[in-house]
Amino acid sequence: MDPQSTYDRIAGHFSKTREYAWPEVESFLEGRTGDRALDVGCGNGRHTEPLAERARSAVGVDLSRELLREAIRRAHDRGFADRAAFIHGDAVALPIATNTVDLAVYVATIHHLSPRAARLRSLNELARVLRPGGVGLVSAWSTAHDRFDREEGFDTTVDWTLPGGETVPRYYHVYDPEEFTGDLAESDLVAVDVDVSSGNCYGTVRAPETGDGV
Repeated sequence: MDPQSTYDRIAGHFSKTREYAWPEVESFLEGRTGDRALDVGCGNGRHTEPLAERARSAVGVDLSRELLREAIRRAHDRGFADRAAFIHGDAVALPIATNTVDLAVYVATIHHLSPRAARLRSLNELARVLRPGGVGLVSAWSTAHDRFDREEGFDTTVDWTLPGGETVPRYYHVYDPEEFTGDLAESDLVAVDVDVSSGNCYGTVRAPETGDGV
């Protein structure tokens, strides 16, 4: 189940349902600014937009070329194309230079990666690109969500239903909160705060610094 072909297939319909930034992302960004911002797994650019408002430039990275087209269209329609660039790339090998990002969001994407080693690599990639003092927000679906009756993390598929009834399965690793905290701790990132909100795990993270033991 390749996430690139999956999201290329559903991109147009998916984008129509993803108009607004998440409140948790807006809260994270409140009062924060930077020179360069990064949106990992940017989708249609709904979170790249508020990042572009708080940084001199923002970069959105996504594996789906069709979603990137949606993001570019959104940026032009909503007037932030001059402050945002969109790049095809993989969260486990970000096409971003080391120590160049002040502000990052990595939301609703890590749970599509398999196996665990790929998820950890993606977290390490975020740590690599963040500048010392840079901060990021990581989120993933959680067993705390109302739709799940499980206490431990697990792999599953969740269908996306297109107009006309066609279903497209999407891979998810649903984290339990303790597991999410553990993966952040296992990575090169430094977790500042970890919480659960609206059925998702959220981690505010920063780049490692000398003395962090990384």
